Amino acid sequence: MQQEFAPTEKIGDYWVRPGLYDISGAMPIPGGANFTMHSNGAAAAELCLFHRKAAEPFAVIPFPVHFRIGYTYAMMVFGIDIEEIEYCYRLDGPWNPAEGLLFDKRNNLLDPYAMAVVGQSAWGKRRNGPGDYRGRVVNNTYDWKASRFPLISMQDSVIYELHVRGFTVDPSSGVQYPGTFAGLIEKIPHLRELGVTAVELMPIMEFDETMNSREYGGRKLLEYWGYNTVSFFAPNTSYAASHEYNYEGLELKNMVRILHENGIEVIMDVVFNHTAEGNEQGPIINFKGFGNNISYMLDRDGRYYNFSGCGNTFNCNHPLIQKYIMECLRYWVTEYRIDGFRFDLASIMGRNRDGSPMENPPLLENLADDSILGKTKLIAEAWDAGGLYQVGKFPAYKRWAEWNGSYRDCLRDYLKGNYWNARETADRIIGSPDLYHGVYEGYTSSVNFLTCHDGFTLRDLYSYNEKHNEANGWGNTDGANDNRSWNCGAEGETDDPAVNALRRKMMCNAITVLMCSRGTPMILAGDEFCNTQFGNNNSYCQDNEISWLNWRQKDENRTYFEFYRNMIAFRKKHPCISRTLLEAACGLPPVMTCGIDAEHPYVDENTSTLCVLFSGRQHEDAPDDGVFLVINSYWEPCEVILPALPGGYHWQMEVNTGGDDGARFFARPLSFEGRVTALAEPRSVLVFSLYQGW
Repeated sequence: MQQEFAPTEKIGDYWVRPGLYDISGAMPIPGGANFTMHSNGAAAAELCLFHRKAAEPFAVIPFPVHFRIGYTYAMMVFGIDIEEIEYCYRLDGPWNPAEGLLFDKRNNLLDPYAMAVVGQSAWGKRRNGPGDYRGRVVNNTYDWKASRFPLISMQDSVIYELHVRGFTVDPSSGVQYPGTFAGLIEKIPHLRELGVTAVELMPIMEFDETMNSREYGGRKLLEYWGYNTVSFFAPNTSYAASHEYNYEGLELKNMVRILHENGIEVIMDVVFNHTAEGNEQGPIINFKGFGNNISYMLDRDGRYYNFSGCGNTFNCNHPLIQKYIMECLRYWVTEYRIDGFRFDLASIMGRNRDGSPMENPPLLENLADDSILGKTKLIAEAWDAGGLYQVGKFPAYKRWAEWNGSYRDCLRDYLKGNYWNARETADRIIGSPDLYHGVYEGYTSSVNFLTCHDGFTLRDLYSYNEKHNEANGWGNTDGANDNRSWNCGAEGETDDPAVNALRRKMMCNAITVLMCSRGTPMILAGDEFCNTQFGNNNSYCQDNEISWLNWRQKDENRTYFEFYRNMIAFRKKHPCISRTLLEAACGLPPVMTCGIDAEHPYVDENTSTLCVLFSGRQHEDAPDDGVFLVINSYWEPCEVILPALPGGYHWQMEVNTGGDDGARFFARPLSFEGRVTALAEPRSVLVFSLYQGW
């Protein structure tokens, strides 16, 4: 029940009283709203109230001096209808860019704690001009009823990375609410059919897609991906199917609740390495005006360090910014029931205020040990644009997982025939013990992936030798050049049946190995039905068919989709892949890597056919579980000697990507009882499972 508050004084036409100092942002109270903001450099502050969609404020209310405690301003304002108002702040103080001070009482500043940003709800259109963002007071009254966090372990997770708009905005999606959270809800049956356990959403915090928009080649290019955050506490209102005045986030909460009911977790991609304010030429939106010298890493002349590659670098290990990030993540977990976070360019979060890497970054440790975030997945992109690469060395505190970029690079090489990295490939498949042993176990820390939003799709990985980013308007100079891709003999789309058959086989190889690798697999939305971006490996600005999923391809490539789905199911069926079990009764080792002769396990730089064994049992009375993976990256066939088994045990073949398109996954496994060898076709993958029969 809400507490009643009585006004203590009148400022202009409005009764006010000192506010709630320990609750940041704006919140409704009986008869009005509480506004609390922080700035340790401002000399004075004003609250500006606007009627909905109005250009000028109808009230400008200065914070009295006695409404300030420390660096916190808090005021309750009575007699206002929160459904009809928008708000921002104006702060006065010193203007000295060389000292990093950018206070200017003429600037309208968006509340860094704003739970909703107005004027952003129509995709591709902005109501206000740059530097004129406003917040709205939100009613957080959602009833979660009996909804629960799925609490799926990292070992049992299969993560599906997607862009909320691009997932369903194409007419081929057939949804009623394309490009929205509601549209994603409509596609939950697809996610269940595929078998994923988590969706990893590319940024859904409020961003301005019109920022830096431009025309090129007859297309309007936008900040489509959403990695320039405007407001960290607010959901992106253009992803809602309807206006949610004062209840912003309602549709997102519905989506999270329904996904949870279907056993699917929600992981948010968050961007605490930089903000949309950019460098010295960028707009003043919020942090620059509230405390530029605190919010960003600055050199001695007040210029921005750019470890993010986006103009500025968030000062994550300043105590006030630490507090802000902690409060933000706690808010998303408590108010939106988010299950985990993937941190973009997370190595920046381990840099000191002068930009130097820290041995024990307090922010990363505090996130690892926080009481609210205790069961929340924390996944680091363990590098940044300043040259800090920490895969296997990220300060994890036994809690953080990592996007394993080394897995991606190594497996891409090996699968296309660069077999001289076989030793490293073997390590990557068994959980990268060379990177994670002694710090945290590979199967809980290594997020294995071959594709993600940043780079080629799986289809394009085997269709293009070179990137084709001409549509981005930068002369094909943007995007990574090191793709480790192979076009299988023709650049781009082709009618050559032999090339297309090889591409399909290479894609089957890739998903098979990914699902048979120790570590949490992550897949890119659309890969399951051969989605293409036409060779664009940096589609950040492409709000069109380049980035949108074409759902017709699911029917066109149904056989491949079924193979993909079956491989996810196969992984779930065999826990020996994802975790260390009790030793198998049949005497097989828990993990083994070898070449073509399993009786003489050895891997060197000439191992063009790599084999990996996982085995064990879940408890003393459980049957043995065993998986034997064969990867022939060579362009000629070879005979493989299977691991020897005692009486009563034999191998059965579950997968052979060297077979015909419709006969690569065997619904009824082929028995290899009494056989000690198997033929691996050129550039193919075999998977055997252990069978005990008497």
